Amino acid sequence: MAKTGSALFTTHVDIPAGKREAMIAALNARLADTADLASQVKQSHWNVKGPEFMQLHLLFDELYGRLLEHVDLIAERATALGGKAMGTARMAAANSELPELPQDISLGMDYVRALVERYGLLATRIRAAIDVAAEHGDADTADVFTEISRALDKDLWFLEAHLQA
Repeated sequence: MAKTGSALFTTHVDIPAGKREAMIAALNARLADTADLASQVKQSHWNVKGPEFMQLHLLFDELYGRLLEHVDLIAERATALGGKAMGTARMAAANSELPELPQDISLGMDYVRALVERYGLLATRIRAAIDVAAEHGDADTADVFTEISRALDKDLWFLEAHLQA
């Protein structure tokens, strides 16, 4: 799990410090994954080839933009709880639980398959984070993760539709 950084900052958020620390750790873990996926989607956007080039190039750019919104939402929640968002590229690389995007692909459907796998993994981890937040009585963090879960599932649908006959 991602490191939370230094001690908690003072806040009037009425969640006990121990629960906030657990939430900040969960948020930073998913921040690493989400930032990593965003970079993988952008890598796909830059390098996609084949007959579906334009359609996928544009889709990947839209997906990237939504992932950046998720990154910001997660990071802001971690800091609202008195923590530090651990979101640099190096932090994400060190803490992401997602597999690296294959470097030996270039065709559109190969990128789609790789991204489907990664979106599915992140969506599963986000749903687990909803449960962790609920167990800690933090409905607001659970709501952040729920909002992201819905969006990831929709984007996963967009990707999977390319692979379904």
